[in-house]
Amino acid sequence: MSTIKPITELRNTNEISEFCHEMEEPIYITKNGYGDMVIMSIETWEREQALLEVYRKLGEAETGLLNGVKPLDGEVVFSRLRAKYGYGEL
Repeated sequence: MSTIKPITELRNTNEISEFCHEMEEPIYITKNGYGDMVIMSIETWEREQALLEVYRKLGEAETGLLNGVKPLDGEVVFSRLRAKYGYGEL
């Protein structure tokens, strides 16, 4: 669930920091009753950025499929990964 707090609560920086880390989600800050900014912990930011990267790559893959690019066989991909990283069965 989204957390919304007024900008005046930013005066309590330690509390806001702790809250960001505990909630592990963005906190929406309002100013005069309207949305103004979003704050979050670095861990939450990095997680969100990683998800965006996955979505971007999935979009590229889907576009490739729609444009006739043939996907690699799963066994070929796993064989390459095993060879590259030296693992046995995955």
